[in-house]
Amino acid sequence: MLSYIKNHLTSIDGIEIYPVVSLVIFFTFFVGLGIYILRADRAKIEEIKQIPLDDND
Repeated sequence: MLSYIKNHLTSIDGIEIYPVVSLVIFFTFFVGLGIYILRADRAKIEEIKQIPLDDND
């Protein structure tokens, strides 16, 4: 089954770009997420962290 899929995919022209594109998207997303987290306002993070503990009854 795997050899069938592998042989089928190698016959498609331009298929070798998809792993590169997916790696770039993956890397960009996580670098962007890291930058967002590092630049986030610490007070806002503390406020969000306390939401599950708030007793609003």
